[in-house]
This record gives sequence, structure tokens and C-alpha cells, in this order.
Amino acid sequence: MERYPPIADHGIVGDLQTAALISSEGVVDWFAAPRFDSPSVFAALLDHDRGGHFRFAPDAPGSTCKQLYYPDTAVLVTRFMSPDGVGEVFDCMPPDRTGTPSDRHVLIRGARAVRGTVHFGLECRPRFDYGRATHTCEVRDDTATFRAPGITAHLQSSFPLRPDGVDVRGTLTLRAGQVATAILTVDGPDASAPPPLTPHGAAERYWEVVDFWQRWVQTSRYRGRWPGVVHRSAITLKLLTYAPTGAPVAAATMGLPEQVGGERNWDYRYTWVRDGSLSVRALLDLGFVEEAAQFTRWLGDRLQARDGEQGEPLQIMYRVDGDPDLPEEVLPHLAGYRGSAPVRVGNAATDQLQLDIYGEALYALSEGREIAMRAGYHGWKNLARTLDWLADSWDRPDEGIWETRGGRQHFTFSRIMSWVAFDRGLKLAAAYSRPADTARWTAARDAILEQVMQRGWDARQQALVQHYDGTVLDASLLLLPRVGFLAPRTLSWLSTLDAMERTLVSDSLVYRYDPVASPDGLRGSEGTFSLCTFLYVDALARAGRLRQARYTFEKMQTYANHVGLFAEEIGPSGEQLGNFPQAFTHLSLIMAATTLDDALDRQRAAATGQDGPPDRLSP
Repeated sequence: MERYPPIADHGIVGDLQTAALISSEGVVDWFAAPRFDSPSVFAALLDHDRGGHFRFAPDAPGSTCKQLYYPDTAVLVTRFMSPDGVGEVFDCMPPDRTGTPSDRHVLIRGARAVRGTVHFGLECRPRFDYGRATHTCEVRDDTATFRAPGITAHLQSSFPLRPDGVDVRGTLTLRAGQVATAILTVDGPDASAPPPLTPHGAAERYWEVVDFWQRWVQTSRYRGRWPGVVHRSAITLKLLTYAPTGAPVAAATMGLPEQVGGERNWDYRYTWVRDGSLSVRALLDLGFVEEAAQFTRWLGDRLQARDGEQGEPLQIMYRVDGDPDLPEEVLPHLAGYRGSAPVRVGNAATDQLQLDIYGEALYALSEGREIAMRAGYHGWKNLARTLDWLADSWDRPDEGIWETRGGRQHFTFSRIMSWVAFDRGLKLAAAYSRPADTARWTAARDAILEQVMQRGWDARQQALVQHYDGTVLDASLLLLPRVGFLAPRTLSWLSTLDAMERTLVSDSLVYRYDPVASPDGLRGSEGTFSLCTFLYVDALARAGRLRQARYTFEKMQTYANHVGLFAEEIGPSGEQLGNFPQAFTHLSLIMAATTLDDALDRQRAAATGQDGPPDRLSP
């Protein structure tokens, strides 16, 4: 077992309430329960010795390991090839079908010998509460029960288990065609043991999980050029969405570094208004209307929760159930991924002012306007009060989209997304004849446009810049043509795009900004942001630079991991960095693919004299 496998050396399985990361060596080295944002059960990725892990794999040093997903599912298959035989381990979690929060979560792990003879070993070493809680272990033949304060875990297997202190081990030998199963059930503190394991029952559940995911993917209406990568991204987004509320987490993990050995190690297991809002258009483009509707309802509930209260109408992030309280603390007992400390749980950025989130929220509601209007009169009044508040607040410095900790600035992107908020609010009010202070909203919208083009424009670079008092460029502005602030082929936008290409793009990969030129209050450097690279593809396609856009998109696929997943960043040697997998990256991949498909279809139609598809590139 490698002490710290590469971040990208993992697949993800989940049940739509939590998720587990499994390395290509067959090791579960991240799993939190009962929710994404709960304390960990296995966290070897953050501390090999203290974090805990669950290994189920052949005991054959030097085996060749490969992973794949069963087609169009979240069922992970890990294959091991050795001179003595070929074995497989399949992992899945039966998905939540009820929409009700549950303490019980099941991880099914099945082993099979495909050829020859394979000797498998099992090690289950839970370390509850991020390794802070002690636990007991009781073993009876093929069942082990782990108990810690507030949580119980049962491990049932089709082969004998033996105690190893407060952990368990097991060994077995399988010949071609033979199978074995281990099921881990995490439950509340007083739960009784699950029903006895039967191999037939486990196999039946496995195929139920396969059917669930394949039926869901079949509802997609994507018919473009990249069905494999788009559907894998859609499955990943759904895996990262908490089914009881429809709120997506930014990533399944916490504490994975943006620079190995550095301090940029954040907890991403929460719902960002920005990420979730931008997912609405992507989900609607793929035909997943219910998923988009569920998030807009969650977003509306956040606005309603602040009705009548003073202060900002929205936080930038929440827990998946809408709880706004997520204090940040350091876990000093964890060494961090390859020494990347501190390991943080919670996220202090929740207290930041980021005015761009109001633009993203209104963008989501306007993209799914029929969905949004189901909230009725009272929902609209909450929305209108939010825009009235923004009319008094947009001209303030804030921390910006990247959650910098170096002090507030007049960020250009925050201004532009405030413009989007007023623009979309005015359109919704007109479309549905809703009461609104349209004169005030119009004045704010127009004032923002004038201010951005006067104070955010750098004449020397012929480009819009990160904030009014600097000259640094910022890749967040790649969203401008998508939201309609500037037309995608105007000279001012094309020159901004050219300036970004000169300063932020490295062999098609895109940096957020230069932290040396624009200090963000943190030590160290970072890699290129995969989100920004896909936004670059989107912007190139809208600008008519289709050859460059397509090549960049295709090249970016070479940075995906072996099962098509992306973390947050790409490091200097092409390695994936940051929390994994990241929802925003997969969301932006879907955005880029659908935009590029539309642009290429229209180009082909123009070349052949046929009618092209409807123009979906306009905001």
C-alpha cells in the first residue's frame, strides 16, 4: 500500500449523501459518514498512520493495477494482474432513493478471480472523527463491529475475519470464477447489526446500482461529440449532490493541497452558491430538469431564511442542509497529504463578502426561469428584496471569487456579476410582470457597466483587469461573454482574451491570476485551474476561434485521471492537485462541451448551406 498515492489515483463511489475515494490499489483512503461534511471514518489521504483505511486487494507485490467504471455508472472496478492470476474488486454504494437523510450508508466491496489463482487480503482500520475518537472492535467469525462515540460500523464478509487490535484482517484464495464479498455498513450509535450477508444478496444489490445509474444517464439529451466525458462529468456532479436537499458540494474531500507541502489546504465539502448556481444551466442543457429544479428550490430557501433580517441576504457557502454555521479549525494531529499542513476542517471563507454570488444566483434563476417562478409571489418578493439590498451594496470592496485573504478590493468580476444580477432581475420582472423597483435596478445596472469600462479597463494592456487598483489579469473574467456583459466578438473582449492568452495561459492550461503580482495573503504557489481552462474553451468557442477551442478541449482531456475525473488544479508536471473530484471543474467541462458542440454544429451548417441548430450561445 503506497503511503500517499497521487491525488488523481482514485475513483469515487457514493450514495448521494456521502462518498468514498478508492485508490487503484483497492484502498478506501477517504470516507466520511453519514454526510459529505461529517467527520471521517477513513482518512489515510490526510495521514497514512492516523487516518485509517480499508484495503481489499490481492496480496501480490508487483501487480499491475487498472481501474475503470462499469459503463455509464458510478460502480468502480479495480483490476489486478499478476503472474499467478487476474483479480477484480468492484465497489459501489446503493444510492439514496428516498430523499431522506439517513445515518445508514453501505459500501459493497466484491472480489473475483478472473484467471488463475488470486490471494486476496483485507484490512479494515477505521479511525473515527478524523482519527480523534477511540473505538472498540468485536469480531465473530465473518462479522466485525466497530463502535465509537456517535457511530457504529459493521463489516460483514463471506470469509472469516480475525481481530488485529481494534482493527480486523482477513485472507482468502480465489480461483477463476470464484467470488467473495465484504460489506461495510456505517450506522448510528445504537443501530442493530445489518441482516446477514449472502453473496447472492450482494450481487443483486450490485446490479440494482448498475441499473440505477444507467437509467439515469439514459435520460440525458446530450447528443454531442463527447458523450463519454460529458456523461462521466454528469455522473460525478450527481455523486457530489446531497439528494435530500439537491445541494452539490464543491468536492468530496478536505485538506488536499493546491501545492504539495503548502498551506492552501481547504475543506470543500460544502455548497457554494456560485458553483451550484452555475450548475443549473449545465444540468438543463443535459436534460436533468429535476436536479436543476431541486437546487433552485434550495437557493430560494436560503433567501427566504434571511427574510426580515439585517445584513447580507446570502452567505457564499452553506452546509448541504442549509446550515450557515461552518467554523474553521485546524486538525494538528493530522500530518496532511505528503506533509501538507495545516489540515483544516470547516471554512472561514463563509464570513467573506463576495458580491458576485448575487449575479450567479440570478443567473441560475433566470436560466431556469419557469422553475424559479414556481416559488410564487412570496419567492419573488424575497428575490426583489435581495436586489434592493444589492442596489445599496454593489459599490463596495470585497474578497472576490477566489476567496483571497489579503484584504478587500474593488474586484472587476464582482462588479460584473452584480450587473448580471440586475440585468436578469429586470428580465424576470418584465417576463412575469412582477412588482419591482425597475428604475432603481436599471440605474444600478447602467452605473456598473460605466464604472467597469472606465475603472476596470487597462489601456496599456487593452484588457479588463482583476481589480480597479491593479493591472493583474484574472481568468474569472472568461465568464463575461457567457453572461452577456460583453458580446463575444467585440474588440474590447477579443483584446482582453488575447491579453489573458499572453499572461495566464501555459500550453492551453489557464492560471487564475498571478499571486506574486497580486498577493492573496497566502504563502506558496498554485497550479493552473482546470475550471479556468474549460472557461477558456467556452470563451474561445464564443469568439469564433473554434480550431483553438477544440484543440484546447481535447488536450485538456489528457489531464483527466484514468477514469475521467478532475481535481481542482494541474501542477507543473501535469499532476492533479487540490480537493478531488471537484464539481466546478466537471461543471465547466459540461459548459465547454455544449458551447463548443453548438458552435461546431453552426459552423458545419454554414459550410454546407443547411439550417444550423438554434443559437444557444447568446445569453
